[in-house]
Amino acid sequence: MGVAQSRRSKARNRRRRAMQKIGAPTLVVCPQCHELKMPHRACANCGYYKDRNVAAE
Repeated sequence: MGVAQSRRSKARNRRRRAMQKIGAPTLVVCPQCHELKMPHRACANCGYYKDRNVAAE
């Protein structure tokens, strides 16, 4: 039985998958406490997001 023409070689698959590696997360400085935090998330240190305290302490 023949091999399908659409079959990809191992080198082509590995070259494509090499671009899917995991990178380091982007971090920004919190304007309240100046700690590093993930963007668009509440600060884990002070609980502020967009100049409001969203974490009940």
